[in-house]
Amino acid sequence: QAFFCLLLCVPWGSSCPPSCQCTERAGAKAVLCSSQHLEEIPKDIPKDAVFLKLDANSITRIPSNAFRHLSHLEELDLSRNAIEKIDRAAFKGVAAGLRTLDLSSNRIRSIPKEALLALNAKLRLANNPWHCECALQEVLWEARLDPDSVQGITCHTAPRQEYVGKPLLQVLDAGVNFCSVRQRTMDVAMFITMFGWFTMVIVYVICYVRHNREDTCKHVDYLKSLPSTQGQAE
Repeated sequence: QAFFCLLLCVPWGSSCPPSCQCTERAGAKAVLCSSQHLEEIPKDIPKDAVFLKLDANSITRIPSNAFRHLSHLEELDLSRNAIEKIDRAAFKGVAAGLRTLDLSSNRIRSIPKEALLALNAKLRLANNPWHCECALQEVLWEARLDPDSVQGITCHTAPRQEYVGKPLLQVLDAGVNFCSVRQRTMDVAMFITMFGWFTMVIVYVICYVRHNREDTCKHVDYLKSLPSTQGQAE
């Protein structure tokens, strides 16, 4: 925060979004759009921005390729917004260069793991109404989370009521595996599907055999009803 305050002292000479302040210090260019009542990400952010602060706004969604043109971006602050939806390709184009991504204090319940696992950035995900599930568990295991914010990732909703209100890390440390629960659910669904198909095959075979039996009986009765050859000879 102190660094951003220092950046405010040196204005840019280049274009800047109307609701933002653009500054430069020691070659590092920052776009500061905090607390500007923004409902979406500005379209005209300078391409050579290194720091971008969009915190304390009313942004509800991060669409695909939202920052793709910002190839120099290293720090992105989206905290204290109203973000509910993050597209799979939201950070496409900046994933390799980002060092810090702050998504804390939003309204995020779930997030496509593809959107975060491709990032090398340190993530802050605390204070969101998370639904504890397999995708969030994989993010916790594989993404680079800020250690100071991990305990703030709590289960707002969960498959079992006993997990609600607890930090996700604490639930996982207790031996819970949301991914295995999903796998068991998939296995049960597959078993039910296979059982359904097997039942249909059995029913078809039974009907087929019964139908052939009836046709055979009718044919036999028909043959019995014909005059015998011996009777015709007499």
